[in-house]
Amino acid sequence: MSVSASASTETPVKPARRIPAVPFWAQIVAGLVLGVVLGWITRSYDVQWLHTTLDKIGHIFVQLLKLAVAPLVFFAILVSITNLRKVNNAARLASRTLLWFMITSLIAVAIGLVIGLVTNPGAGTGLTPKDGQKPEHAGSWLDFLTGIVPTDVITPFTELNVLQIVFMAAVAGIAALKLGEKAQPILTLSESVLELLQKALWWVIRLAPLGTVGLIGYAIADYGWDLIGKYATFTADVYIGCALVLVGVYPLLLATVAKVNPVQFFKGAWPAIQLAFVSRSSVGTMPVTVKVTERLGVPKEYTSFAVPFGATTKMDGCAAIYPALAAIFIAQIFDVQLSVGDYLLIAFVSVVGSAATAGLTGATVMLTLTLSTLGLPLEGVGLLMAIDPVLDMMRTATNVAGQALVPVVVAAREKILDVDAYNSASASPVDDEYGVRDAEQKVTLPVTA
Repeated sequence: MSVSASASTETPVKPARRIPAVPFWAQIVAGLVLGVVLGWITRSYDVQWLHTTLDKIGHIFVQLLKLAVAPLVFFAILVSITNLRKVNNAARLASRTLLWFMITSLIAVAIGLVIGLVTNPGAGTGLTPKDGQKPEHAGSWLDFLTGIVPTDVITPFTELNVLQIVFMAAVAGIAALKLGEKAQPILTLSESVLELLQKALWWVIRLAPLGTVGLIGYAIADYGWDLIGKYATFTADVYIGCALVLVGVYPLLLATVAKVNPVQFFKGAWPAIQLAFVSRSSVGTMPVTVKVTERLGVPKEYTSFAVPFGATTKMDGCAAIYPALAAIFIAQIFDVQLSVGDYLLIAFVSVVGSAATAGLTGATVMLTLTLSTLGLPLEGVGLLMAIDPVLDMMRTATNVAGQALVPVVVAAREKILDVDAYNSASASPVDDEYGVRDAEQKVTLPVTA
């Protein structure tokens, strides 16, 4: 019996097919669109269960962001201060950073005042002082100054007093610098904890498209287009003011002061800006802001100081444009005439008191601080609470763009900017050691016969 060789009947393996994942920016846009549609359906047909669901989804997303805020701020500030020891001319960089924070805030508040004086946002709204409501908590200069120092080390974390957390972190960081090598074990632990927090926060960030559905949907369902119509001029003023800073002031500073291509900045910073728009939290966006700033060629040691510092103090949207417009809006509703001195006070509060906003969602504390300084009725805050989530998205996007811009400007002027890295920065999502997955990554699926 002869054995003949038979041809193999195995089916040849076909090459794998690559299915592109949905880019993160597209997920955000889809969340915005779906949120608007679901919000409209909820309000038009009074779908209570959908209204509750949207509220819970948005609330849980914001709470997850806030959960990481206290420890993230503490360890980010502590580590950033200690990292300054690795940077030449650290004191000069820190002072230049603060100076440019103040300069850009002053420009932003001036734009807000001009827009408010030209458009009269409080006129023709139909709102009256009776529509206002005094907030439960109001900011004052006494509270601002005396509230920096905590009474104990626990309460600032439980009550999320970011200003006090920043104070304790700064003290701890400076003390660690003075101790030198003796503090190294604490610094190593702090860096590890910070890495852990940033990784965990990125998991929350990946939920941003879902959070967008809840936040936008609930805003439309709860407030409706009629309410937004009453604030049409004011809303437009805030968005236009922020847009002028974003696409006017920032590019001008980049082109004339930093002498770099403004388009490249927005390409590199885009992942942080879009996330800020959705999350409404500068602190929640901070890990992404740090990475995009590094990707724009700013040295890591300087970035790790400037961005956390900016996330808690640099608020061109919330602490400059918005309070200026809101003060004019409320003054017109309550029929109070503002003088030139009052406008100068608004500028002063915006430049000096911006730390009161503390990088959290909303700008109520900063607004009450401004109103109390001007002697305007605090009940005016209640007039703006309903529309605040819609405004806060654009304000926070402006904040975060400024927090990335200033380190680029300072680094360029100090000749420490990696120009090649800056010029090659792309708009692709951040891909880093925190487990951030590139949204352009391909998913490979085997192809069966």
